[in-house]
Amino acid sequence: MRILQVSSELFPLLKTGGLADVAGALPAALGAQACDVRPLLPGFPAVVAGLHAAQTIGNFTTPWGERIEVVLGHLPGLGAAGQALKAYVLLAPGLYDRPGNPYHDAQHHPYTDNHRRFAALGWGAAHLAYGLDSAWSPQLVHCHDWHAGLAPACMALWDSPHRVPSLFTIHNLAYQGCFDAGCFPELGLPASAFSVGGLEFYGQVSFMKAGLVYANHISTVSPTYAREIQTAEQGFGLDGLLRSRAAQLSGILNGVDGSVWDPKHDALLPHPFDMRKLTGKALNKAHLQAETDLEALPDAPLFTLVGRLTEQKGLPLVLGGIEEIVGGGGQLLVLGSGDAALEHALAGQAHAYPGRVAVRLDYDEALAHRIFGGSDVTLVPSRFEPCGLTQLYGMKYGSLPLVRRVGGLADTVTDTDLETLDDSSATGFVFDAFDSTPYRSALRRAFALYRRRADWNRVRHNGMRIASSWQDSARQYRDLYASLISTP
Repeated sequence: MRILQVSSELFPLLKTGGLADVAGALPAALGAQACDVRPLLPGFPAVVAGLHAAQTIGNFTTPWGERIEVVLGHLPGLGAAGQALKAYVLLAPGLYDRPGNPYHDAQHHPYTDNHRRFAALGWGAAHLAYGLDSAWSPQLVHCHDWHAGLAPACMALWDSPHRVPSLFTIHNLAYQGCFDAGCFPELGLPASAFSVGGLEFYGQVSFMKAGLVYANHISTVSPTYAREIQTAEQGFGLDGLLRSRAAQLSGILNGVDGSVWDPKHDALLPHPFDMRKLTGKALNKAHLQAETDLEALPDAPLFTLVGRLTEQKGLPLVLGGIEEIVGGGGQLLVLGSGDAALEHALAGQAHAYPGRVAVRLDYDEALAHRIFGGSDVTLVPSRFEPCGLTQLYGMKYGSLPLVRRVGGLADTVTDTDLETLDDSSATGFVFDAFDSTPYRSALRRAFALYRRRADWNRVRHNGMRIASSWQDSARQYRDLYASLISTP
């Protein structure tokens, strides 16, 4: 099967979050399932720099008159069995050749022409679907998140002698790519598409809604999240539309890319280890404590949080539970950036508890690996969580996840109790309500298990043993692709 994968970022070329990890791992996993997957990416500087042997295969002009060159090149080591991966890139310096974040300027404001920048991505996908590359044409276009949302609309609304099916995957419904209605004429779609049954969303243009309305099938990154987004609580105003498309909506869990995340072969760890020999885990912890100015306390449970510092990720709960961690004899290490008020509050806690609380207000991929490799507990107390990769990385690296029972967290972490200890299914700590009381109770349960070293090691082994790979998820995507391609 020939699959065009459309996304705004791809690890290791460009990453701002979990979307890049998925986009980077899925082509190789699908390649092992006999799928020919080619990514399509905007020509951000990091993407262009990572593309080898690029050759122009065509070009197109956007509705606002900008000419965009489409090149085909190779991404070394990202294909199946570590081979090079063929990829398309849109070369449009006026749209993409900007330093820093691909979505925001230096003041963290969204670029005012983001509607053009990602409309061009949708247009590029549609042109490739309908023959721009005479040597290769996709049988299906797989679009990831709102940045690629215009592709299904173009594919459905353009005149064409044949139709290529599209799959639209929601990575986070909270981010919808909404723009002023005045931008609609620049999108090159018929006027009828700006309606309640099309892209119009409370008077704005929604790229997310474009994908939801026009794609042949919708997927999310976990089965539980696929159900949750059909409710008013987590539907962000789109729950009615999603309920109407329930028959074309499913969830497939993300996996862990073993070529990147493997504590036995991870070159970013000072001391690699595996579940049969955990000596390196303790050595990594000592290294991490020294690196982050935490006290050298080998017997203090080290709680960590890696990711965006937002309310959605449960940072208010984490801040409210710091006294519980420190008072219980533990330590807390946070790596991430986000909301300025939360950053300030965390920095204040690090100042209040030197040696016990450490904060790094940045994102450092190598440090993230060392944190998973040296920590005891990975905190993911999210208000909502489409899938989450953090808890999977924690499990893989022997850091027990402490999570809220929501979205993909509910699908991947099994709470530790007498029954799950007995049947060897326990992998972490799970609480229900987004409230400080159950969160703190989960922290206390983590402390209690930590003191029972034999049981702690059993749960840690469970997580390391069953941490999800991409193999099963790739099979599910392959089967879904096949069903969409075969449907008239």
